[in-house]
Amino acid sequence: MADVICLGEVLIDFVPTVTPTTLIEAPAFQKAPGGAPANVAVALVRLGRSSAFMGMTGDDPFGRFLELTLAEAGVDTGPLRFTREARTALAFVSLRADGERQFMFYRQPSADMLFRPEDVDEAAIRACRALHVGTISLISEPSRSATLHAIDRARAAGCLISCDPNLRHALWPDAEAAKAGLLEAIAAADVVKISDDELLFLTGSTDPGAARSDLWQAHHRLMVVTLGASGCVFIAAGATGMVGGFSVASVDATGAGDAFVAGLLDGLLADPDALGDPDRLRTICRFACAVGALTTTERGAIPALPTRQVVERFLEASP
Repeated sequence: MADVICLGEVLIDFVPTVTPTTLIEAPAFQKAPGGAPANVAVALVRLGRSSAFMGMTGDDPFGRFLELTLAEAGVDTGPLRFTREARTALAFVSLRADGERQFMFYRQPSADMLFRPEDVDEAAIRACRALHVGTISLISEPSRSATLHAIDRARAAGCLISCDPNLRHALWPDAEAAKAGLLEAIAAADVVKISDDELLFLTGSTDPGAARSDLWQAHHRLMVVTLGASGCVFIAAGATGMVGGFSVASVDATGAGDAFVAGLLDGLLADPDALGDPDRLRTICRFACAVGALTTTERGAIPALPTRQVVERFLEASP
């Protein structure tokens, strides 16, 4: 039984051997495990939570590498499926001098896009406490139907449903389709983590108040708008507050948002009643901010994800 099942894409990121650089100028690339839901699954294990990954990858060397990486990190790969109908997704990622990342994806289609409703491990969902999803699996069929089916089964089982929209413009057919997909995922969740960039895309405003006025629905339990190094704003039915960020020597922001999600879910699972208490929500969000900040101090996502002990020591030393 896993505390959290993370559903969605797992892929190979090819990252430049030097930074900063562009994809054009990069001299060489190194393979690294990637995919936002997979990052969240590993981050949860590092924090002491049990997690499982649900999705599909290619029955190829890259897919088996990803399975091995997740398993060695302590993630339950029982709900992971394999296919020979398509290969494992690839993404080439570079970090430019201005701090922005460039993405180039190879998935036409990739294995994760072929995940079907019948591939969903319903028994695993019934045994978990929370289901976390992104939106990339909502872009096309059959993974869209599989994701919605898993959400429906999780809701029926009484699981907490978490969503991080994780917008990737290049993967959607157009901006309108992306907006519709993100709004659908947000509406289906109980807990939503959204970045200030995604908030701007969906509402036309970077004011966190737009999350409550434009995105909040009666069934939502918590919405958190992340503000990068500036921290986050949390919104619950009876509480709203801001939590400041941390000053760290950032090297690579890859996976920071996923790490934040893991810290947030960890806190909510430990203290479900915090949703009605601003002080307890502030403590949970401060922990999540610390997990995210520490992840930026090393290269890559999974290698940089901190353990609970590291996070707690960092918080003790922070004002």
